[in-house]
Amino acid sequence: MKLLTSIVIGMFAIGLISTVPDAFSQTQTTIIPLNDEINLEKTTTVMSVPEGNTLPWGFVKGKIAEPVERYPVIIQFFKGEDPVHVAQVDVKGDGSYEYKFRVRNVDDGGNAIDIFEGNYIVKIFKVVHANPYQA
Repeated sequence: MKLLTSIVIGMFAIGLISTVPDAFSQTQTTIIPLNDEINLEKTTTVMSVPEGNTLPWGFVKGKIAEPVERYPVIIQFFKGEDPVHVAQVDVKGDGSYEYKFRVRNVDDGGNAIDIFEGNYIVKIFKVVHANPYQA
């Protein structure tokens, strides 16, 4: 029950207005014990940026029920097996985190540049208390 609570409460959302709606059905969370007091929660999901996307921003956000203080959230983006972007985000006092990133940009000549396009695997790493009731 405690493990299930930790997994369920550590929900997150990868947001991109044009993201494929069923991306969340492909979400998988794994708990990796680090010691008797803390675990590493690894969530893997899919981000899809369609061809011809005109929106400039994407974001990853979520909330951790029982975050371990001074441990940031690490977010990794992969195109196939290749890492393409890594971010480190601080957790706020309420356990929430948010990372905003450019999906599309415009160069000095006014030409649109797609930074992200297609399907990506996104891995989110959070350090959580192994037993949140003893935190």
